[in-house]
Amino acid sequence: MNSPTVTVVAGNPKPSSRTLEAAQLVATAITGTPPTTVIDVIDIGPGLLGWGDPAVTEAVRAVAVSDLVVIASPTFKATYSGVLKLFLDQFASGDGMAGVTAVPLMLGAGPAHHLAPELLLKPVLVELGAVVPVQGLYLSDRGFAEPGALDPWLTRWRPAITTMLSSRDRS
Repeated sequence: MNSPTVTVVAGNPKPSSRTLEAAQLVATAITGTPPTTVIDVIDIGPGLLGWGDPAVTEAVRAVAVSDLVVIASPTFKATYSGVLKLFLDQFASGDGMAGVTAVPLMLGAGPAHHLAPELLLKPVLVELGAVVPVQGLYLSDRGFAEPGALDPWLTRWRPAITTMLSSRDRS
């Protein structure tokens, strides 16, 4: 199998956030190599508020042609961020992410919202046509980079993701 095209999308209102760092860490841990494309949504700026902005169009295209995308957000008011919602609204429902394998990732301060990626972010990605073959990942915004923090999730779900990636036919 050729190396998969891997994109990280971080929807945090703070540029260069821990959310972005965590998403890159997860993508690298899944594939063994750094992501091909990194999209820090806040850097796109006001183009997210309308339609047809060239930077937004390019970011959407990068996600749509990816084999794997890690979509990450901090947990705000028990859900994903508004800036991520603005970005996801740029995709066509049903097929905007058709054929893309996606991993929903959310960071939070404590365990109270550990189901947020599964209950709130995963359904949106599926609505956009992404294949989400594994449980969403919730990480501590302070402990995500600690040695072993990803191990339980990776042990359980990396085989399913790599199987999906190796069986893809993007032709």
